[in-house]
Amino acid sequence: QVQLVESGGGLVEAGGSLRLSCAASGRILNNYLVGWLRQAPGKEREFVAVVDWSSGSGTDYADAVEGRFTISRDNAKSTVYLQMKSLKPEDTAVYYCSAGEGNLSGVWIWRNDYWGQGTQVTVSS
Repeated sequence: QVQLVESGGGLVEAGGSLRLSCAASGRILNNYLVGWLRQAPGKEREFVAVVDWSSGSGTDYADAVEGRFTISRDNAKSTVYLQMKSLKPEDTAVYYCSAGEGNLSGVWIWRNDYWGQGTQVTVSS
């Protein structure tokens, strides 16, 4: 089992920054990816960013956040961060941390086996 606890959401003005944290515990395997998805009101949950848990160097981003968001992993703290800059009102959503087996090279796949409770991010215009 893997437990994920998010923190760091809040209200920010457009153009501002926030950093989300996802503290992971339990049995995280070397082939796991850990990252973020988000869900805005009335919309489906969508991929945001993901990092390779074992190396910390393999990452991928949704086109909508590429260049504005940065995902990173602190191995010592078992925590994944999502640094969000130049935030836009359309980034408003509940952000969920997720973990599971995956592969960022070749056939891209990520099984979202585990989820956190979510943290609200609201960007005002």
